This record gives sequence, structure tokens and C-alpha cells, in this order.
Amino acid sequence: MVQVFPSILAADGGNLENEAKRLKEIGAEGIHIDIMDGHFVPNLTFGPHIVAAINRSTDLFLEVHLMMYNPFDYVERFIEAGADRVIFHFEATEHVEDTLKYIRNCNAQAGLAFNPDTTFEMIPKFLDKCDLILLMTVNPGFGGQAFLPEMVEKIRMTHDLCQKRNLAKLEIEVDGGINDKTAALCREAGATLLVSGNYLFKAPDINVAIQSLKTGKSS
Repeated sequence: MVQVFPSILAADGGNLENEAKRLKEIGAEGIHIDIMDGHFVPNLTFGPHIVAAINRSTDLFLEVHLMMYNPFDYVERFIEAGADRVIFHFEATEHVEDTLKYIRNCNAQAGLAFNPDTTFEMIPKFLDKCDLILLMTVNPGFGGQAFLPEMVEKIRMTHDLCQKRNLAKLEIEVDGGINDKTAALCREAGATLLVSGNYLFKAPDINVAIQSLKTGKSS
């Protein structure tokens, strides 16, 4: 069964601590926290103090998704705030390997994200240098976008390459436009971790919604 990390960006922004507490009750394995700088993507979101507040509210695994330039400079701050995994974008820095190594040296898991228009050929060289590959299934920066179906093949190719290289422990995460229907496509292609925001937090019953992402069933 895949894991589901709700994207807290879609939660009630004035009640994040309580939102974080209830996510464990509904069966989430962790929380996905988007950090946007207004430059790499045209939006601004949270800083380390928000991550620290969420961390005080829950013992769930926290992954911080840095949608920002110069991610190396911010790694330590977010890990000190409580991030268990730091994900940054291949497109955001020329120092990909150094940043991955530094995250691990700070005793956190390292994740590397790829935008939809980045060719698959950029992925293979990093598979053995990180703990997670995040394949964006929308263009990063805003919630509520429609899933890009052409990304399913990239998920499948990444999964097949991990199998070929005996990298079974490497997580393949997808983020963007994830609902019950697109989650099924991603699971079938080999994704192991699903990030979902609006679909979960706007659902009539978030418990039913999270189960539909994991299994395709409502209970």
C-alpha cells in the first residue's frame, strides 16, 4: 500500500496546529510542507517557524519541500525546525550532489524533485544519492492544478529503473492534482508516496478521501 502525505498548504491556514494533529487520526503517514520563495515559483508560503509549530503539534514524519533557489543555504534551518526529510528541486541549484550530501550529513533524509518539463534523462545519476525522488505532476507553485497525464510514463520509467538497480528502498513520490482517479494511475505506475492537498482538505469526509488514495476504495 502506498503512503499518503497531506499537503498542509491546503489546510486551514489559521488553524495549522490542530490540522496537523488530526492528520494522524485519519491515517496519514506524514505531512508535506511546501516552502515557496516567490522567485523559483511565483508564490510565498511558510518559513522555519511554521515548520517548528507543526512539529510541536504532532509526531508525524515531516517532509519540507523547498521550492526555492539556493536550497543549500536553508537546509540546516528547516532541519532544526523539525524536518525529517528535505526535498529540493533539481532546477533550483547547480549544486545538487553537494546539497543532497549536506542534508544527509545533517541527519535528515534527502529528496530531489523534478519539474514536469525536465527530461527523464536527468534522473538516473541521482537515484543512488538520495532517499526520495519527487516527480511533480503539475507545474510547481500553486495548489489546485490539474494532473498532467503525460507524467505517468515518467513515474513508470523511474520505478522500472529503480527495480533494475535494486533500489527498492528509494521512495517515488508524486505531487500535484492527486485525487482518487489520478492516484490509481500513479500507484499502478510505481509511485510509493502520494502528496494530496485540495482533494483531501476539501473532501466531505477526509477519512474516506485518504483511503481512496491508498487503495481506490472508500473504506
